[in-house]
Amino acid sequence: MGREAYYRDSLAPTSQPASCRAKHDYTLYQFFSSGGVLSRTHPAYEFRRGQLQMAQAVEQALEEKRHLIVEAGTGTGKTLAYLLPVIRSGKRVLISTGTKNLQEQLFYKDIPFLEQALYPNGEAKLRVCYMKGRANYLCRKKLYDLTDQPVLSGLEEIEQYRAIAAWEKTTQTGDRSELASLPEASALWPKLDARSEACLGQKCSSWDRCFITEMHRRAMESDIIIVNHHLFFADLSIKQATEYAPDAGILPEVGAVVFDEAHELEGVAGSYFGVSVSNLRIEDLIRDVESSLQRHHLLSAKIAGATRNLRERSQFFFALLPPGAGRFAFQNRPQFLEENGDEFIGLMQALGRLASEIQNLSQKPEEVFSFVRRIEELQVQFRFLMESEDRSTVFWIERRGGRGTSRDGHGVSRADKSSLESGALAPESKTTYRRSNVFLQATPIDVAPILKTCLFDQLDCAVLTSATLAVGGGFEYIRQRLGVEHARELVLPSHFDYQNQALLYVPRDLPDPRTPQFSTRAADRIRRLLEITRGRAFCLFTSYAQMNEIYQRLLGELEFPMLLQGDAPKSVLLEEFRLTPHAVLFATSSFWQGVDVQGEQLSSVIIDRLPFAVPTDPVVAARVRAVDEAGGNAFFQYQVPAAVITLKQGFGRLIRSLHDRGLLCLLDNRMLNKRYGRVFLESLPNYRKTVELKDVESFFAVH
Repeated sequence: MGREAYYRDSLAPTSQPASCRAKHDYTLYQFFSSGGVLSRTHPAYEFRRGQLQMAQAVEQALEEKRHLIVEAGTGTGKTLAYLLPVIRSGKRVLISTGTKNLQEQLFYKDIPFLEQALYPNGEAKLRVCYMKGRANYLCRKKLYDLTDQPVLSGLEEIEQYRAIAAWEKTTQTGDRSELASLPEASALWPKLDARSEACLGQKCSSWDRCFITEMHRRAMESDIIIVNHHLFFADLSIKQATEYAPDAGILPEVGAVVFDEAHELEGVAGSYFGVSVSNLRIEDLIRDVESSLQRHHLLSAKIAGATRNLRERSQFFFALLPPGAGRFAFQNRPQFLEENGDEFIGLMQALGRLASEIQNLSQKPEEVFSFVRRIEELQVQFRFLMESEDRSTVFWIERRGGRGTSRDGHGVSRADKSSLESGALAPESKTTYRRSNVFLQATPIDVAPILKTCLFDQLDCAVLTSATLAVGGGFEYIRQRLGVEHARELVLPSHFDYQNQALLYVPRDLPDPRTPQFSTRAADRIRRLLEITRGRAFCLFTSYAQMNEIYQRLLGELEFPMLLQGDAPKSVLLEEFRLTPHAVLFATSSFWQGVDVQGEQLSSVIIDRLPFAVPTDPVVAARVRAVDEAGGNAFFQYQVPAAVITLKQGFGRLIRSLHDRGLLCLLDNRMLNKRYGRVFLESLPNYRKTVELKDVESFFAVH
């Protein structure tokens, strides 16, 4: 896989994008309409009125320098609807997506298709760059340093090192995805990746051959830059922290940004505008200091004593933090400091001692200055986390099990570069930790003021689009949560015939899902539904506990192959589902969005309950409290709209083409019985609806 894998151009390199792309002598209507350019070049062309309307709205927003929010229902063809106006605009435009799949679709499929349609004789080409987070790329200096003094743990790491060293000689991108043999949970890769905390910049001996340098150059030369939300907000937060210094970040200035899958923006942005420190981060610092100074023969007894002292102080301090599993609020910080102030001071002094000892070295390798900066950053962030009285921030703790998983980007910040620069894409993509780790977190309660000031006020044009942005037909919720003002708005119906393609079944006779009786009755109903649909289903749950309980109840009772999230990586489970006739997949949140299974293989999506966020989650609880204290009604203004968008995402897995047909089932009859249920019903597409099991049987012609 060469340079062309992530970059295409047919023009001589320059420092500016091609700003002279010719306006074509046809209108958007002539491109998208029956008999137009698209109809002559796309093998599966159908005229989609919503696609043309969206393209016209995007073009108008780009010309008028206005923001645009557009919900484009599944099947609209939204990627072509925004790509064509972007290409015609002559501006350098950044496209930020929520999933790796969409990034790859844009780069490898949609843009090459448009290029061929627009320039059939090859007279011109677009310059396009596909960028990931820094931790996806190899740092050559780290690899060469490890070559000189290998510090490898076991045969597995030695074999991985040899494979990476051989690959480095031929790769032109440095992207780890080229290494099919490298395990997702490789313990060696984090020692070799290009995250910025250990980056020496232009002082690095490998600067000229650096994969990040090359990626930045490609971006500067590109017309269209494709990134993901995590990389976008990691970059934005770094620029904000450095007050937009000229060399901060890796994304160039652009004329406009398109946020595809924009329903994810609040969660991702909140992660990167907070602060996070962890015992893992201190361990990484100590490891880097020791290995660097050993390599330079500068690891003195004094420095070894300072690193040993810091390790002990860190372990002791993090062990003292309040007990609890998962994510929980750190509400008694003043009391904790009063009781454990000496231990906190001891940790701060241990950090200061290490900084002092390495600054006193007579010979200073370039890495030393990076270590001192990292230590000072840790001290500032520790003090903020322990001593700040900022009422616009929620302070909390998260414990993650050793070699377990966490939600990448969720609850980490620009400060915890090891997590934030991973370019994570899926809500529950796997990250491996060497042992049990404790994270001290601070997250903005409301990201809207930050995004308004740092993002939307700075951009001429931002286009926010997704199949799930509107609640009750409007965008008030998304505007308030993201701080988008003065935006044009457009809701486009799906191209699909939901009345005939989908049946929504909400049983009246099941107990409230919050009661103990629910699981038994729900399992029985799921079993009956799967008999009717002959498997071929996603059973999606709002908690792991519910998923596991229902799975265990049905194990041995179903004649269909049963797949369980957690038994294999997500990609493996999806492939197995696609290839296994009549399979049933039991899964939680990471399968609610960004998953595409077309055809009869997926004929049913069953959801256990309305997907309200966990009310005890510290960030959710703080946001609920903030809305209520401001005189609002958090349930109707925050909790219900957020659940509506999640439910729309879950149901959106079923109908992915004009030929798909199937059952949508919500086992939670609060949608029928509660006043707020109407908001859910009014926000969903126009499915056929029923409360009768016999209608489900008829739909599948089961008698």
